[in-house]
Parts: sequence; C-alpha cells; structure tokens
Amino acid sequence: MVIKTDELPAAAPTDSSREHVSQAGGKGRPSAAEAPSVMLVNGDCPESLKKEEGVTEQPRENGLDEGEPGDETTGQEVIVIQDTGFSVKILAPGIEPFSLQVSPQEMVQEIHQVLMDREDTCHRTCFSLHLDGNMLDHFSELRSVEGLQEGSVLRVVEEPYTVREARIHVRHVRDLLKSLDPSDAFNGVDCNSLSFLSVFTDGDLGDSGKRKKGLEMDPIDCTPPEYILPGSRERPLCPLQPQNRDWKPLQCLKVLTMSGWNPPPGNRKMHGDLMYLFVITAEDRQVSITASTRGFYLNQSTAYHFNPKPASPRFLSHSLVELLNQISPTFKKNFAVLQKKRVQRHPFERIATPFQVYSWTAPQAEHAMDCVRAEDAYTSRLGYEEHIPGQTRDWNEELQTTRELPRKNLPERLLRERAIFKVHSDFTAAATRGAMAVIDGNVMAINPSEETKMQMFIWNNIFFSLGFDVRDHYKDFGGDVAAYVAPTNDLNGVRTYNAVDVEGLYTLGTVVVDYRGYRVTAQSIIPGILERDQEQSVIYGSIDFGKTVVSHPRYLELLERTSRPLKILRHRVLNERDEEVELCSSVECKGIIGNDGRHYILDLLRTFPPDLNFLPVPGEELPEECSRAGFPRAHRHKLCCLRQELVDAFVEHRYLLFMKLAALQLMQQKAKMENPTSLENGGPASESKPEDPLGPEAGSEEEGSGASGLAKVKELAETIASDDGTDPRSREVIRNACKAVGSISSTAFDIRFNPDIFSPGVRFPESCQDEVRDQKQLLKDAAAFLLSCQIPGLVKDCTDHAVLPMDGATLAEVMRQRGINMRYLGKVLDLVLRSPARNQLDHIYKIGIGELITRSAKHIFKTYLQGVELSGLSAAISHFLNCFLSSYPNPVAHLPADELVSKKRNKRRKNRPPGAADNTAWAVMTPQELWKNICQEAKNYFDFNLECDSVDQAVETYGLQKITLLREISLKTGIQILLKEYSFDSRHKPAFTEEDVLNIFPVVKHVNPKASDAFHFFQSGQAKVQQGFLKEGCELINEALNLFNNVYGAMHVEICACLRLLARLHYIMGDYAEALSNQQKAVLMSERVMGIEHPNTIQEYMHLALYCFASSQLSTALSLLYRARYLMLLVFGEDHPEMALLDNNIGLVLHGVMEYDLSLRFLENALAVSIKYHGPKALKVALSHHLVARVYESKAEFRSALQHEKEGYTIYKTQLGEDHEKTKESSEYLKCLTQQAVALQRTMNEIYRNGSSANIPPLKFTAPSMASVLEQLNVINGILFIPLSQKDLENLKAEVARRHQLQEASKNRDKTEEPMATEPEPAPAGAPEDMGTQPQPAKDPSSLSLQG
Repeated sequence: MVIKTDELPAAAPTDSSREHVSQAGGKGRPSAAEAPSVMLVNGDCPESLKKEEGVTEQPRENGLDEGEPGDETTGQEVIVIQDTGFSVKILAPGIEPFSLQVSPQEMVQEIHQVLMDREDTCHRTCFSLHLDGNMLDHFSELRSVEGLQEGSVLRVVEEPYTVREARIHVRHVRDLLKSLDPSDAFNGVDCNSLSFLSVFTDGDLGDSGKRKKGLEMDPIDCTPPEYILPGSRERPLCPLQPQNRDWKPLQCLKVLTMSGWNPPPGNRKMHGDLMYLFVITAEDRQVSITASTRGFYLNQSTAYHFNPKPASPRFLSHSLVELLNQISPTFKKNFAVLQKKRVQRHPFERIATPFQVYSWTAPQAEHAMDCVRAEDAYTSRLGYEEHIPGQTRDWNEELQTTRELPRKNLPERLLRERAIFKVHSDFTAAATRGAMAVIDGNVMAINPSEETKMQMFIWNNIFFSLGFDVRDHYKDFGGDVAAYVAPTNDLNGVRTYNAVDVEGLYTLGTVVVDYRGYRVTAQSIIPGILERDQEQSVIYGSIDFGKTVVSHPRYLELLERTSRPLKILRHRVLNERDEEVELCSSVECKGIIGNDGRHYILDLLRTFPPDLNFLPVPGEELPEECSRAGFPRAHRHKLCCLRQELVDAFVEHRYLLFMKLAALQLMQQKAKMENPTSLENGGPASESKPEDPLGPEAGSEEEGSGASGLAKVKELAETIASDDGTDPRSREVIRNACKAVGSISSTAFDIRFNPDIFSPGVRFPESCQDEVRDQKQLLKDAAAFLLSCQIPGLVKDCTDHAVLPMDGATLAEVMRQRGINMRYLGKVLDLVLRSPARNQLDHIYKIGIGELITRSAKHIFKTYLQGVELSGLSAAISHFLNCFLSSYPNPVAHLPADELVSKKRNKRRKNRPPGAADNTAWAVMTPQELWKNICQEAKNYFDFNLECDSVDQAVETYGLQKITLLREISLKTGIQILLKEYSFDSRHKPAFTEEDVLNIFPVVKHVNPKASDAFHFFQSGQAKVQQGFLKEGCELINEALNLFNNVYGAMHVEICACLRLLARLHYIMGDYAEALSNQQKAVLMSERVMGIEHPNTIQEYMHLALYCFASSQLSTALSLLYRARYLMLLVFGEDHPEMALLDNNIGLVLHGVMEYDLSLRFLENALAVSIKYHGPKALKVALSHHLVARVYESKAEFRSALQHEKEGYTIYKTQLGEDHEKTKESSEYLKCLTQQAVALQRTMNEIYRNGSSANIPPLKFTAPSMASVLEQLNVINGILFIPLSQKDLENLKAEVARRHQLQEASKNRDKTEEPMATEPEPAPAGAPEDMGTQPQPAKDPSSLSLQG
C-alpha cells in the first residue's frame, strides 16, 4: 500500500493538528496573502514565501478543512468573534454628551484611545471612566463590566497627575501639534511612513464622488506634464514626493521644551510640582509652566531666575492645551484648525506601520526644536513609554511566552498570533535602534579590551554581535565572508523553525541589521547563558563544526517532529573519539537548555542542504546539466545552501515522477495478466524507465503528456492506495519506484536531506556509507534540478508574462519563489540572452542587468563605508555616488576640513566603536576604478561579463536609466538623498555634493509571523471566487479581513491584498462606491507599507483609477493614471509590458473626454509595446489596433481607422477562425467604418462639385459614450461581465469541477490552468508578480472570454 508520506503540504505532525502553519515545510503554499513583508524593508523576501500561480487545491492535511470554512468547526469558532456591538453615552467636562459605538470584547483602555483621538476630547490624557459612580479598570474587557449595556452613561473624570502621566500628557500634546508634519516619516522614526494619494484625489473619494455625479462632462484639464507623455526622455525626481498643502503646518507655538529648572527641588515636590516647561508663544511671549498633580499653571520663573510661585493670570488647567488657549490667541485659533484637519485625514494616513519603512528621498526640511525628540535621543526611552513595570523589557521571556499561549480554537489562536506578531514587531524596532547605537558608538562593549571586530554588546536585553569572523570560527568556510552570510542563513533557519511551530522547541528572537557597511546580529538572550561557559551549556550539536558532537534524547524527539515538514533526515555522525552520535539537524545546530528550563536551538545556518553548484568537492562529479553550465564554481564562502522553496519544488517534482513510474509498471503488469501474448503493450517504454536513476530531465517530457496523462496517474495512484499492500506485485512496484526517485523508505514516498553531507570536518560511520552515497546523489540531482527545471521555468513564465517583475526587488522575489538564489542571477540572464523569445524578455534583461550592477556596487560600497569615520560620511557617500552615476570624469572627494581635524590623533585604536575608522583611503576612488571593480565583482560573484567601463556606457549598452540605478542602490544600502533634480549627464560638475546626502538608514531583515487562520479564509475565498461563487467568496474574504485585522492591526501587506480583492469583487458585483472605498484603503496601505513607488503601489493606483472612472470621477481617474505612469517611468522606464496596459487605460479615458490627439499618443505607444512583447499576431495586439481605430473614427480619419481595424481583423481571423464572435464583431465594425468613409467621401465630392451651395447631409460623428469606454476599460483590465443562462451556469460549474480535478492531479507548478473568466485569478498580497497573476497581461482578455 502506498502511504504517501509526503502528501503535498507536509502533513501535520501528530502532536498538534495545526503544527503545519501554511508556510511550514512541505508544499503548504502560502499563496496569495503571503506577502513579502520583509521586502518592505529591503527587498529580501521571506523564505516562507512560496506562491503558486493557482491556488488550485488545498489538500486537507493542515488540520483546518480550508475547503469549506463554513464547516461546523470553523463556523462556530467564527461566531465567537462576532459579538454584537452597542452604543454608550460619554459625558466629558466642557462639551456636549455624545454616543460611541463599542464592542464587548474591547478593553476600557480602547475607549481611552478613542477619546484621546477625537477632535473635541483629544487634549485629555489623564482621566478615568466612571459608570454609576464606579471607576472602570483600564484593562478589563467591556463585557466583564457589570451593568454596562446599550445606552449606559460613562462619565469622564479627571485624575491627578503623576510624573509619568505628566510626561505622557506633554508627549501627547506635542504629537497633536506635529500631527500633520511629515518629518517623522521622512526621518524613518516611530513607524511613520509616507502616503501621497490624497494629493491626487483631493480629499476623500467617497464624498467627492457623490457631488460630482451630475457633472459628467465638465471641461477637465487633461494635459499631463511633459515628462509623462510617451517618448519623453526626461525623468524628473521631484514629482516623486509632491508637496502636500497640509504640510506647511500652522504654527501654534514657537517653542515647547523641558525647562532647565527640572527636576523640582524637594520643597517644591512636596507642594505637588512634577516638572517645569518652557514655552515661547507665537506672539513671542516667553512663559514658564509648572506641571503639578492638579494640572498646569504659569509660574514666575525666568530663564535665569527660579520662582515657582503662580504668575497671573492665576489659571489652573487640567490640560496643557486649555492653559495655552488662555495665554495665546494664535495658539487657540491655529490649534483648532489643525485638529479639524487632523481628523479629516484618512485614518490609514496616520496609523503606525508594523515595521519601519524608509524613504530614499526627502525634501530639505528645517530642523525645529522638539523637546520630546531631544529627550528620546538621550534617554533610552524604555521607561514610561513601554508601560511595563521593571523598566526594560525581557524580550526573550516575551517572545517565548507568546509562543506558549494555548491554540486549541480560533479565538485562542488569534490571541496567540496577535501577541506573537506584536512582540516581534516591537523586538524588531528595539533591535534596529540598538544596532544603530552599537555602530554609532553609543553602547559600551561587554568585552571592551578586545579589538573592535571582536566586540559584543548588550543593550536593552538584546545581544549584539558584528558580522566578522571572530576567533577564526569560520576559517574553513571563507572567513569574514562566511561570517557575513551566516547571520542571514541563521535568520532563514529561525524563520523556518518558527513556521513549523513545534511545541516545546524554542528559537531566539533574531534580527539582522546592515548599517553603515557593518552587519549586526541582534538576538534575544537565553536565560543564564551569560553566566556559564558555552562548552558546558551545549547539550546537543557541536561548537567546533563536528569535532566534538553531542546529542540528547529530548532534542532528538523535538527535532524529529520538524524532520518531515523540513525534509531533514535523522542521521548519525562520528565524533573525534569515533563514537556514533545521532542527530536530526546539521552539526552546527546547537541545543541549549536555558535556566528557564526551555529547550532552545540556535545557529541554524545549515538548516537546508548545501548547494553543490557552488561547492566544488574534490573527487565528486556533478550531473551533466551542471557541468554544461560551468558548475561547480568556487564561491567566496562554503555556506551556500539551497532555498526551502527549491527543496519543496524538488520533492514535489520527484513525487510526480514516483507516481508515474508506479503507474507505468502497474499498467504493464495488468497488460501482462490480461494479455500475456502481446507484450508490446508498452514494454520498451517501461523497461527503460525504472533502471536509469531518473535525472532531473525526466520532468521535462511530462509537459507534453498534458493533463490526461496526469489524470491517469491520479487514477492509478488511487488503485495503488486501495490495494492494501497484500499484493506482493504492487509492493514490488512501489519498492522499485521508491528506489528510482531516491526515497528513504522503500514502502512509501519520502524524500529527506542530510544537511551534513559535504560539510567540512563531518565524518559518517562505516555502516551508513550506502545512505551517504544516496544522499550525495540526491543533492547532485537537486542542484541539477535547479538548473534544468527551475531557471528555465522562470524564464518561460517571464516569456508568457505570467510574472511581470518591474524592479530589482520584484525580480528577486520572483526568483526566490522558485527557489533560485540571487547568486544564479548571471545564469538567469545568460538563459534570457539565449532564449528564442529574447525580444519579449527585454524588460527582464534590463531589470536583471540593473540588479547585477547595483548588487555588485553594493558589495563594494559595504567595504568602502567601513573605512569612513562619522564626520566624513556624507562626503564619502556623495563621492561614491558620483563615481557610480555621474558623467563628470574626475570627481574629487571633500575631506573633512583640516582646521577641525585635531592634531592629536587617537593612538588607542582598540576601543574605537565599530564605525569610527579614521583612514581616508575612500577619497582616492575614481569612476574608472569603481566601474572596473563592478565588472570584476559581476564576473566573480554572478559569473556574468558586463561590457561597460563607465556609467554612460552601461546606460548606452543596456538601455538603463541613471535615476533607476540611483533608486536601486539607495534602497539596497539605506542611503537617503535630497529630493531635487540631479544633472547626472553634466561633464562639467559632479552630480552630487555632500549636502545632497541626507541620511543613511539601516536595512533590516527579520522574521515575519503569519496569521494562519485568516490566511486559510483568504485562500478559500479566492477559490470560491475562481469557481464563480462571488457572494460566498466575498463573505469569506470579509471574514479573512476581520481576522487579519485581529492579528496584524490595521496595516499590513496581507490586508492590502484582501482589500484589493474585495474592491474587485464589489466592482464586478456593481457596487462602485464600496469598490472605491476598499481600493482607496488598499492604495494608502500599499504606499505606507511597501513604499510610495513600489510596483505593487503602481498596480493599486491603476485599479483605483478604473473604479474612479466607473464612478464618473474622470479627472481623478486621469491624475491617478498619470501618477502611476510617472512612477513606472521612474522605477523602470517606458519599455515594459505593463506600460501597454497603463497606456491603454490612459488612452481610453482621454478618448472618453474627447481629447483625441492626446489619446492617440498613448494608445499608439501601447500598441508598439504590445507588438514588441506579445508578437504582432497576439490577441492583445488585435485589441490594441481596435482601440486605436476607434479614436481615428472619432476624429473622422477613416482611412487610418480602417487600416488599424483590418490589422485587428486579420489577427482575429488567423487566431480564432472566421466564426468566432470577436472576428464577427471586427468584421461588422469594418463594414460600419467603410460606410462612414464612403459617406464622408460623397460629401467631400459634393462640396468640390457644387462649391458652397452643396446640400450636405449631416455626418454622424460618434463621441464615445462613457458606457462604451468603461466596457473597453473592463476588457483591457481583464474584468468580464458574462451574462449566463441557468443552463450555462450548470455547464460552467461542471467544467470548473472537472478542471479542479485535473489541477488536483497536476500539482505541477509550471502549469496552472486559467481560472474562471468572471474573475481572473486574484493575486498574492503584493507579491510583485501580481502583475501576472492579476488578470493582466498574462493572457489576453479576449481569450479569457473564450473560457466562459
């Protein structure tokens, strides 16, 4: 009997039904919503990200029957969450009572938050809520409050201040004053980030929509700025961050700071003084204010004379705002206006994001005085803001305790996931702050006497170490280079083990920060680890790469549970005394039991098997596919491993093969039994098969057999399974098949890897030699599989436009989803160059070359920066950028001014903070030298020959844009530059001066905890939508949205995907207003969480424009499309397949507002791009011809119109045949055009003959109706409304069901069936390849309609 142990999503390990959280080991495919949230920070995508093109089937092993979340179990669980809300009345001093909608599971504290945000109560922070005279506890849930019901009255009671409360109050007032000021977003602090949507929509779309309804054809100014027009060569930078009107904040006060008289002396403390503030009002009045337990009042102190007595007017106010209102009329007026504006902004513009997003450009901002910022910088700010007793947080305890929360039912899981997510995002923020402090030299090392590279630091209960090879630990692996990559490998390991989520196995909180050329690893601290020796504490694994190895039964038991999802083989190694030790991980993985009794594993840098293409082993031959491609190549370090996605794809590929083999053999056996004479029945084919140990090539011939072959395989698999193993023949069949595919079990399919194979210094016992030989073969096959299946598969997907990367980050993302490491980028580009469809891959080639150049430059920049001291940083960075991007032939670096350099140089180099080198070697770099190094780096690292020795040559040869290169290098290195126009091409002066470099940010990699239940709902919703059940799909997606909000809070990439899909569904169902409001949120969220010019944001802008047009907001729709076009030009340039779609959209809208000439410029550009990327015979091109013809018709230029429509007709006829409706439509339209042309000609002739007295029949010119334009817009955006009869519906459902079964059979990642026509497949949250999975250029819309 076949027990398919590796059923695609790794079946849940037994100890918990949900162990396998979708991104765990096997094929759990966190498709759609699994977003590259790490990418937000730096284009490094989460390992777990494994998106398939079709959310085809969800095998039901993961404990949750996602197939139907309406299921009894989930159904009931969901109800728990949806307690009905009720309203209460709030009585606050000084304002009218108002009512507030609350829900029973909210905490009292949440009402506090609402009141602190409301316009009329925002100035209070220190109050309590009373119900019938009883004070409510801050942290109790509303449902637990006795007597609280619909209509209850809650009274706001002012409480006396404490020092902590007074500080919170001052901080809150400062936040209110700064609420419209974007400087925090530009400076990348407190999880603020930018959003520019409101600049283009002029306020909230919803309201304006209702007003503009009647004015459909108001004259609109549609002319775009010059630089947006097709063919413009200009790529300005300033429009990237347009100035928002609200940003010139109204000045309420000139200065608000802490007074120098703080803290109050003892005698004043006893009078209730808590602290003193110093204020200069807008009228230039200087006042000193006392914060006391009873509130705020003016005192008589001056800057040099302390007099705490109250000053006149003797006015004591519980709120600082009320006091300032009394003493400054300007404050009173402006503060009120400011709060009105603040409340009008969309909440998504001001909510904090879960992880910090940095902006690579910023305008020049004046530096204003800010007491809270100053205080934050010099205190560690951990005291009062963290509202936690005991000051600093014990990160390790928090991280581990949240993992231990119960997870039996939905509410428990939500609570647990929410806690895990919150702690992770707080930990990431703290770790980033600490890492910057370490490099900037603000933290004392714990081993200060050692040299800089060796130092380690502890700050705020986080342990920091630098990415250098300390004590020759990595000597055999590549020294410092290996020490630099080890932390990211380790982080990937942590991410993976966290995803498998085994109870009782703990990992450390880990964040990797790259800052100023240094790599810092931040980790939570295992309790007790600092007091003892490492040798004593490690009870599992090895601290010297395999010389001494120990094991521990409890660890083996815990790790055994991860072995199936992670495909890790339990194996034995020899230690230095030649004893056998059993492990279930790589030898470097260490097990330490902390003082808290928890079992921790750390050093997970070899969780995945090694990549043999980059690890030459003497005496080992690689398969032919590898040697053909020039592998193995020596890499700079020996820690190259395969990605988890690759391991999963490889195993899935092998499983298909296994089923095929078994099926073939069974067929032969049956044939022999039924018809012993005719052995021909498939003899030869099968004889050859099982013998050759199938190389990776075996996958390629299955493409041809198509779905029918796979359906047979499926059927046979079932017969094998139904045979309960009693039949010796079928057992034999399975044994042969297992052997052929390299399964570790002979009775079932089960592939696992031994991560220690080829590990220097690890020895295996004699008894395991066979197993080791098989494992070596498996690794070679996996390396070959990457080259023969995954890379060609990627190039094929790019050729078919199934994925449409637009910049370096999205290309990296697409590669990683297929398990292709970035070091293969050169190989991918080689394959693109050799591809027969080279032209259709032009955009991929450009992005790839740009990525190759900027990554090579980043490697050089890293070491370059390590030699720069802090005072020379901006000079050094601007010099590097000049050498990299400016055409100026000999830029000179500005060294820090001599008169400031002290003559006494510090002799003791030892105690320097890591970022304080004092050499000036960086200043001698020249552009020639830098570009030579870039080409060398590209050759050494990516094995690719760049043919350019200067930036201008690179731009010329590869068609790149300097502005795009600037964006890519800035994002990769964390540089922030001034927002202005740079003259890159000037040969008379360098493009950058040191004043242009504003900041350098950290680039952060971290773990991204997932909301698994929400995710299952999202997937099921998608599946329903694809089957055409829009209503049910919509409900599920709404439910997913609630759950996502529950776990992540309001801002997250996965929520963005949810909102986009909801908007689309509402649009299809005809609810434009709802579509608009959801899509507006999706755009805001994408800007805030992914970045204002991220390809995903560009997509969101396009969708929003469509819904605006449908709601008759024409000018808004146009300005949104122009914004999208500007961003695409900046990020990539004009020559991108997605640009055709965008230009068709713009052209159609312009056609709708009768701007014909302008419309033609865009539509003809779209036509040219479509022809280039889809070939002149594609259906897309036919559609494009038709759109152009319609505009010519409106202009009465019938000859041109006929010419284009004929082209389109020819394409339809050859592609679809005479009888297809598209062909018929086109031929009708041709007739109609011909008639109009003839009529026009007649009229002209008449005029020539009879002069002005001619009798002219009125000509019918068609101004397009909005409805017809909208219909075309829907077609090009892949949205089709298909009127279906009941019978059609039945047939359709049957067809969908049939397809669904086929898909089940072909879990072949390269072939995804086209989803249903009503809703081409929804895309994964912000996975950059949305562009293809979104119903966009992937397949022609006209062909989509065939499918209905």
